[in-house]
Amino acid sequence: MPSVVFYASAIFQGAEVTFASALHRKEYENLRRQCRQILRQRDESIKVKETVGNRSTDVSGDLSQVMDAPDSEDDIVSAKGSNEGGSPSYSVGIVWDSEVQPIGALLETEGDDSVLTCEGGSVAASMSSDSESSEDGENAPFLAAKESEGDDVLEHTDSSPSLESRIKPCSPDDFASWRRIIRLDAARANDEWMIYSPAQATVSESRARKLARRVGLKDYDQLESWRIYHAARLVAILEAYAVYDPEIGYCQGMSDLLSPIVSVIEEDHEAFWCFVGFMRKARHNFRLDEEGIRRQLGIVSKIIKSKDSHLYSHLEELQAEDCFFVYRMVVVVFRRELTFEQTLCLWEVMWADQAAIRAGISKSAWGRMRLRAPPTEDLLLYAIAACVLQRRKLIIEKYSTMDEILRECNDLAGHLDVWKLLDDAHDLVVTLHDKI
Repeated sequence: MPSVVFYASAIFQGAEVTFASALHRKEYENLRRQCRQILRQRDESIKVKETVGNRSTDVSGDLSQVMDAPDSEDDIVSAKGSNEGGSPSYSVGIVWDSEVQPIGALLETEGDDSVLTCEGGSVAASMSSDSESSEDGENAPFLAAKESEGDDVLEHTDSSPSLESRIKPCSPDDFASWRRIIRLDAARANDEWMIYSPAQATVSESRARKLARRVGLKDYDQLESWRIYHAARLVAILEAYAVYDPEIGYCQGMSDLLSPIVSVIEEDHEAFWCFVGFMRKARHNFRLDEEGIRRQLGIVSKIIKSKDSHLYSHLEELQAEDCFFVYRMVVVVFRRELTFEQTLCLWEVMWADQAAIRAGISKSAWGRMRLRAPPTEDLLLYAIAACVLQRRKLIIEKYSTMDEILRECNDLAGHLDVWKLLDDAHDLVVTLHDKI
């Protein structure tokens, strides 16, 4: 009898999972439809403005022939200018710089005079990646992370789109700006992931190009089919997220966070909801007020000060004690400093710590006895501090400006040992977690 009950319970739970997967697939596909509707709405709006503008020009021309006043030409020019409509909220420039910059910073670019900037409450800036669509509809289990309710420990790091921002529709102009930058970034995504995803690495050229056309990806003729496919998937998912969370929209660095997820999860709707779960922790890094990023940089600074006062004094002399030189590490979670495989290792250790906290392991006697270091929500920040401390001698003896330290941090790709980094980070957690 118990086995029958167990079997029936398993069937019921399986049905729940299937039902949840179908719901989340449907919601993702609805977001993709909204993306297309927003673009159609914007195209129609542009056509209407062009029509009105042409009519205004015709009327102005007729008036200029009737009126003989010497200043009539100036009046006509003024009238035409007033009919061109207000300036868009965003100014878009092509950003080819590989550095992730502070969101509030003004970046100089070659070829165009501005980066994506924001005048309102939404996010700007950015460069990123690719994705498209689970519009073909294939079932698969839902793998998104679930945010635990009532967990006081996570309150300072978890965040989700507010109800107000979810209800408020995405602005067509904002979406068009994000869309343009997403595509530029998508075509630049590297192919480190190939050996970890054979199915995506062997995708046919026809399938890749079909997906690229569906999401409006252009200028990909020089790319291999697997890179086109990867880029198109990034485009689709990032666009859907911009509609899902218009308060954040799309920002530089978000494609770096999504790319590993897309590489290991073949269904777009599953990858999207996993990304949503990831962004619950990371979205505060992309806010215009930079409050979240500054809080984390402050923790890195405190760790360094507590561990190595001599190094911290040197940073103070260089006016670098705010640790803004590790800004990129925080935003992209070491994605640009580590290889693809190392990135997954670091992220999984971080997620294991977060899962241990949710499960209450850190509070149990068993956990205290068997864990080398107590789990922490801030393992990333301890790892970043460890990375800086590993270079203390170089920083103290050779670097006399913050720009030199920044260049050192930005040139770390391929030069880090992720296991040494984690060992040093755990040592810092053991000695400092009660002080930070």
